[in-house]
Amino acid sequence: MTGTPSDHIYHGDCIDILAQLPPQSVDVIFADPPYNLQLQHTLLRPNQTPVAAVDDAWDQFADFAAYDAFTTAWLSACRRVLKNTGTLWVIGSYHNIYRVGSIVQNLGYWVLNDVVWIKQNPMPNFRGVRFTNAHETLLWCKKSRGQKRYTFNYHALKTMNDDKQMRSDWELPLCTGSERLKVNGHKVHTTQKPEALLYRVILASTHPGDVVLDPFFGTGTTGAVAKKLGRHYIGIEREAAYIQAARARLERIAPAAPDDHRYQVTHSRRSAPRITFGSLLEQGLLLPGQPLFFQQDRARAALVRADGSLQLPGGSGGSIHQLAVAAGNLPGSNGWQHWYYEKDDGTLEVIDALRQMLRQRALTVHETGLPVLP
Repeated sequence: MTGTPSDHIYHGDCIDILAQLPPQSVDVIFADPPYNLQLQHTLLRPNQTPVAAVDDAWDQFADFAAYDAFTTAWLSACRRVLKNTGTLWVIGSYHNIYRVGSIVQNLGYWVLNDVVWIKQNPMPNFRGVRFTNAHETLLWCKKSRGQKRYTFNYHALKTMNDDKQMRSDWELPLCTGSERLKVNGHKVHTTQKPEALLYRVILASTHPGDVVLDPFFGTGTTGAVAKKLGRHYIGIEREAAYIQAARARLERIAPAAPDDHRYQVTHSRRSAPRITFGSLLEQGLLLPGQPLFFQQDRARAALVRADGSLQLPGGSGGSIHQLAVAAGNLPGSNGWQHWYYEKDDGTLEVIDALRQMLRQRALTVHETGLPVLP
């Protein structure tokens, strides 16, 4: 297998398929593996009707040792194809997440967060012998402890959360209603995840144009959300019936262009590209000898010099910050917010607007790989 075809579903065992993908070729992995529920008996409601529980063959393992070996194999294969700037998400319940977490750490991943998905409409405990299981746990991990760079769209999540820092407890409903895929009134997949959950995962940890891999693709929730948000997906699934449902689902979704501004996210100042004042001259947005005006006062002008410094009348010069301090008699100042240039229509605009223009261009190139013309 050469290259990594994106927006594609591979039919087969994830461990075998992952071994054929190029190393360090995907940006984020979301994994919803078998939970090893080990269901021993038919579950009945109080009215004696059976509960549609998870009794699929793919969730059956001989013992914990077999499950651990399987988990070690697929997590190792995922780590090989994950970029050194990428992250892994894996979801589970109390049946398996502690075993998965131990193996994750043993393989060298570094846990960034455990996120609790609190189900707003959980299935009740029909026998009344234990608490209602109302949550699942997601582990969010970077590839290694020493990994410096990874994507976390902190400000995008904060904006989405009414300008409050996003917490690690997510209250979201189960997948129900029209979102739940069914054939002849029966669920296609017993553990289909809600799109709302994947929306938050993908928005938090990817940029438009990134590739999201799901080694247990199921009915394609990861691919559906990725496609809607201008990301690419790679799905791996061994059950043909799931693939058929996933393909039909994905065909109904219009792809979002990665360079469409609607799918860009709010960036933090820390993650935003650094733009120097000299960059404005290099890009031709300002010219040597052009006047800038302090706080829109045309009587207090400084001339732009070719090296990116300013010169005040009388000969004193310095950076936009130094000259803002001098012009305003201030103890310290951010020159980007105080110097204004004259636009073609004669109005004045703060030079920080030019910096933001260049920053957005740089972000678009980084996220899409597409050049942006002035």
